[in-house]
Amino acid sequence: MADEFEFADKVPPSFDGVAAAKGFNPGLIVLLVVVGLLVIFLVGNYALYVYAQRTVPPKKKKPVSKKKLKRERLKQGVSAPGE
Repeated sequence: MADEFEFADKVPPSFDGVAAAKGFNPGLIVLLVVVGLLVIFLVGNYALYVYAQRTVPPKKKKPVSKKKLKRERLKQGVSAPGE
């Protein structure tokens, strides 16, 4: 029974103050990878946006019907021609 507690007074090397400073914290590595991927995603989206603004022609507007034009003119107080 005395053999079981042979290492009770020794500190494991991973909890030693000197050994903890040598390795990288796994949480820090995960955080850096996630932030790096997010930055790459945002920069890529911005690059695609700028490229699309330069190359894609503007969207064509739908033609407005004559009925709607007449209604808008009446709202503004201008009579439609021919009336």
